[in-house]
Amino acid sequence: MDSTQQFWEDFYGDKDQVWSGKANPLLVREVADLPPGTALDLGCGEGGDAIWLAQRGWRVTAVDISDTALKRAAAHAAEAGVEGITWERHDLAVSFPEGRFDLVSAQFFHSPVDENGGRDKALRRAAEATAPGGTLLVAGHAGWPTWMENPPHKDVHFPTPAEVLEALALGDGEWTVELQDLITHDHPGPEGQPGTRSDNLLRVRRSV
Repeated sequence: MDSTQQFWEDFYGDKDQVWSGKANPLLVREVADLPPGTALDLGCGEGGDAIWLAQRGWRVTAVDISDTALKRAAAHAAEAGVEGITWERHDLAVSFPEGRFDLVSAQFFHSPVDENGGRDKALRRAAEATAPGGTLLVAGHAGWPTWMENPPHKDVHFPTPAEVLEALALGDGEWTVELQDLITHDHPGPEGQPGTRSDNLLRVRRSV
């Protein structure tokens, strides 16, 4: 097992549940009104987004590097009685799911162990995997919460939507940029500290 996979196995293995189990609010905001089709969920974690999409009729391929996360996600889907999800393990800097998808979603696709531009390479592959007429949705943190005085990873760079767009290197005339947004929301600390956190959102649509 390489160091990247080991990092994420340790990350998920440290707790019985890491995430809330709910879909990411920005995904819900942007996708709720789209007609269901095929979807690719990159870095699916414990499956909250994939399950939400499948419940709305999407046929989902959900990908993560962690076997622990994928097993947990599949168990959550089974508990919810949700079908229509294919779970695949990939280190997205190395391998990528086959096919093209009507929706490709990368929600908070950050990694403190990203090496050699692996995130940018994976997002370019994500663009290639977006079907004609399809949507690529990339959401990411814009910084640490305001209450956090000592971040766990001080050298992490949070790309802006413009930086993500530049890294995607989309072909001229092949894409429409539908949204570049900065969203600030309440984000209290674990001990109830008041604070906010800002997130970036980029939505682009491939031409038919």
